Amino acid sequence: MPRLSTRIALPAVVLASAVALAGCSASAGAGAGDDGSLRIVATTTQMGDVVREIVGDDAEVTQLLQPGQSAHSYDPTPEALTALANADVLVINGAGLEEWLDDTIEASGFDGELVDASADVHLHEGQGHEHGEEGHSEEEHAEEEHADEASADPAASGASAEPAASESANEPAESESADEHAEEEHDHDHGGSDPHVWSDPHQVVHMAETIGTAIAAADGADADAIDAATDAYVAQLEELDAWVHGSIDQVPAEQRLLVTNHDTFSYLAEATDMTIVGSVMPSFDDNAEPSAADIDALVSAIRDSGVRAVFSETSIDPQIAETIASEADVQVYSGEDALYADSLGAEGTPGATYVGSVVHNVTLIVESWGVEPLPVPDTLAE
Repeated sequence: MPRLSTRIALPAVVLASAVALAGCSASAGAGAGDDGSLRIVATTTQMGDVVREIVGDDAEVTQLLQPGQSAHSYDPTPEALTALANADVLVINGAGLEEWLDDTIEASGFDGELVDASADVHLHEGQGHEHGEEGHSEEEHAEEEHADEASADPAASGASAEPAASESANEPAESESADEHAEEEHDHDHGGSDPHVWSDPHQVVHMAETIGTAIAAADGADADAIDAATDAYVAQLEELDAWVHGSIDQVPAEQRLLVTNHDTFSYLAEATDMTIVGSVMPSFDDNAEPSAADIDALVSAIRDSGVRAVFSETSIDPQIAETIASEADVQVYSGEDALYADSLGAEGTPGATYVGSVVHNVTLIVESWGVEPLPVPDTLAE
C-alpha cells in the first residue's frame, strides 16, 4: 500500500539536518535507551500523558508536541527527528490529526512499531457541527460503541469518509520503501474524520488499551507490568467517564449547549447528549480563520439558542472568542478558565494531565450551565 503524502512539507534545512542526525544516531545503535529500556515517541500531549501513565519509569518517552503547540501545524525539530530515528515505538493519535507525520517518518528513518491509538475508535465523519445541530442520545452512542467493538472490519473506523470542506484530502504518493508491511503500518490517514477523539474519556479507554497492548508486545517490554499499569489506568479513565456523565446528567438535555473556539468536542457532545451550537472557527483545524459571515452567524445562533457562554481554548488566541461573546452579550471563559482542547497544559496547571484536563473542562462547562459538578473522586484528584 503506498504511503499517503501530507499537505505540509518539511523545510529543506530540517530535512538535511534530519538526515545527518539520523545517520549519527544510527551509528550509536537505535532500539533501546542507555539502560536497555524501550524508547517510545508520542506525538501529542494527550498521547504522551497516556503513554507515561502506562509505562511509568520503565521506558524512555519523548513527546514531540509541547503544551500550547498546535498538532495541526507542527514542524519537527532536528532533536525530535533524532528521537524518532532511535525509537522502538511511535504512538500517534491518528484519525488524520498528524498531517505532517509521513514526511517526518521519512525524514527520520524511523522503522519501529507504529501504534495508531485511534484504531479501535468509532470515528466521526468530517462534516463538523452546523450552528444549532442537535447532539446524539446516549442510546445512539451506546449502539455505535457496541457496533464498533463487535466489528472487525477496519472500514468501520470511518477511513473512507469524504474530507470536510475545511480539510484537504491527502493525495497518494509513490512509496520509496521496499517493505510493503512497514508502509501499511505507516498508513494512518483517515480522510475527513474528526481527530479530536480524546474529548470523550470513554474513547480514551479504547486508545489506552490499544497503546498498552502494543507496548506490551514490543521487544524488551515487561509485558506483565505494562498490562497491569494499563488495567489500572483504564479503571481510572472509566471512573473519570462516570464522573463526567454524572455531572452533566444533572442538567436537562435541552440546556446542554456549548460554543467553543474550534470544532473539537464532538465526541464528548455525542456521548453526553450535548448540543454544539457552533464554534468560533467552524473547522477541525485550530489554524482556521472565521469570516465575517461566520462570526455574524455564530452571534445570531448564540442569541437564538440561549447559550450562556463562549469558551476559548488554552492554545488559541482568545480575542475573537471574546469579541463574539461581547457582541452576543454572554460570558466568555478565557485565560485560566479556557478549555484544554488540542493541547494539555504545562506542568503545574490543572490540565497538565489528561485526567486533569477533563476534570477542568467539564467543571467549567457544567458551571456555565448554572450547576455544580459532582465531587471529584480522590482517585481523580491531582
